Amino acid sequence: MALRAEIPYGAYWSTPFARWQGSLAHLHSIEFAAHVAKAELARRGIAPERIDHGVLGLSVPQAHAFYGLPWLAGRAGAGQVAGPTIMQACATGVRVLLATAQEVEAGMAEVALGITCDRTSNGPHLYYPDPRGPGGTGTHEDWVLGNFDCDPLGPHAMIDTAENVAAAHGFTTAQQHAVVLRREAQYRDALAADAAFLRRFMTLPFDVPSASFRKVQGTLAGDEGITLSTADGLARLKPVKPGGTVTYGAQTHPADGNAAIVVATPERAVELTSRPEIAVRLLGFGQARVALARMPEATAPAARRALARAGVALRDVDAIKTHNPFALNDLLFAREMGIDAERMNNYGSSLVWGHPQAPMGTRSVIELIEELALRGGGRGLFAGCAAGDSAMAVVLEVGDRQ
Repeated sequence: MALRAEIPYGAYWSTPFARWQGSLAHLHSIEFAAHVAKAELARRGIAPERIDHGVLGLSVPQAHAFYGLPWLAGRAGAGQVAGPTIMQACATGVRVLLATAQEVEAGMAEVALGITCDRTSNGPHLYYPDPRGPGGTGTHEDWVLGNFDCDPLGPHAMIDTAENVAAAHGFTTAQQHAVVLRREAQYRDALAADAAFLRRFMTLPFDVPSASFRKVQGTLAGDEGITLSTADGLARLKPVKPGGTVTYGAQTHPADGNAAIVVATPERAVELTSRPEIAVRLLGFGQARVALARMPEATAPAARRALARAGVALRDVDAIKTHNPFALNDLLFAREMGIDAERMNNYGSSLVWGHPQAPMGTRSVIELIEELALRGGGRGLFAGCAAGDSAMAVVLEVGDRQ
């Protein structure tokens, strides 16, 4: 059953994603997201004063992140807006979408901005005082790389979850590489006709601001740092872990960027959309958590719960997008759901364009909406795993407004 909250068609955007330590590595992620939001709202003719709630999602702390959403909203020209800051690793994008929809459903907002941002580059190196340590010495961590390498419940690295699942389900390196080649071919479709698909939600060429946001210091023609593989090149790669199956070519890369979606009541959605005849309805959300160190297995149960809450059978879903930090995620999801992995992730996915964590799911949902719009409407499913052996999913519908 559809929620009352809708996404006004076209009231969303994403920056290009840039590979770790690339062209966006110098930008404070919250300030950058505010800079982009101000420009993109203006480009869509949405006055910041129309927004009455906001939710910020990020998973890599930045200086002054304590002030979160109110700070970002103020910099974006929406100084009247308050709201929470949410962190749920790679599920942050879907969690932010749910939080904005819940605010609208509860009658506490008419127009809510869900905005997600992360900079994995130049991540913080944190020191934690510990008076119990030798001589009062504290502990420290590298927020980004340290947490990729260690789930403290294990402890184990993220790649270990992939290898555990590959071993349990019998997935080979060759099978994973076949998925990589398919996803890259799908991403090439997004680049066709001068990146016509990406231009549906992304401003290109994209002006990269200086750290002070007072000038432009470069431009991006699209996503930066994409590696397009060959079968022979992938075949030469050795697994990252001795005796394993996952190569560097069969996993995503850390990245930087931001993305946002406006959620509104049906009445306000008609006023804010670029195409009033199209309605984008949110049908249901799902969450799941599986056994320790089996992260890729969480996506299918999250998807099933979202479908059940939406009252939609999988056979009635017209497009599927997934977060695939590892290629084997899609192999397992397709097997568990009884679908063809070739049909998923048209126009690409995070396996190809990168892993900036919080905005990854937001961009995936945006791409799902645009894929459905291109096919004349239909129902779509996005699902993806996250740290802590968890996952979130959302089912939505693009159709004619009644």
